[in-house]
Amino acid sequence: MKAYEIVTEPIDPQKYADYVLRPEAGAVTLFTGHVREWTKGVRTLYLAYEAYVPMAEKTLRQIGEEMEAKWPGTRASIAHRIGELAIGEIAVVIAVSSPHRKDAYEANEYAIERIKELVPIWKKEIWEDGTEWIGDQRKKPDVPAADSGANE
Repeated sequence: MKAYEIVTEPIDPQKYADYVLRPEAGAVTLFTGHVREWTKGVRTLYLAYEAYVPMAEKTLRQIGEEMEAKWPGTRASIAHRIGELAIGEIAVVIAVSSPHRKDAYEANEYAIERIKELVPIWKKEIWEDGTEWIGDQRKKPDVPAADSGANE
C-alpha cells in the first residue's frame, strides 16, 4: 500500500486509518465518499471514474504535504478509485491523524476540497436517461488513459 494512491479495486478504509495511526496521534479522522443514487432528483445508475494515474498520485501526495505543512503533526493517506463504481461503493478515502482532533478534522476537509480542485480524476455520471462528465472540466481533457497497473 502507498500512502497516496489510485486504485481499481474496492477500497478498505481501515487500512488507510491504520496507516496514519501512531502513538503521538490523539485523533484520526476518516472520510469516505460514496456513490449516491440520487442527485438533484436524477437517479444515477453508476459512476465511471478515469484518471491520469501518475499525475493524480503525485497531486495526492502534494496535497498530503500541504496538509502536513499547514497542520504540523498531521499524517495523511488518500486513495481514490477509478473504473465503474456501483451505488454505495467508496470512491475516495481520506485518513488523517493528528495530536489534536481539530487539526485532523480541518486537514481532512481541506484534502477533499483540494482533491476536487487539483487532481486529474474525471467522473462520468450514468443516469437512467443519459450521461454527463461532471465537474469543472465538464468533459474529460485529452490525457493518457487510466493506467490499470496503478495498484502495484
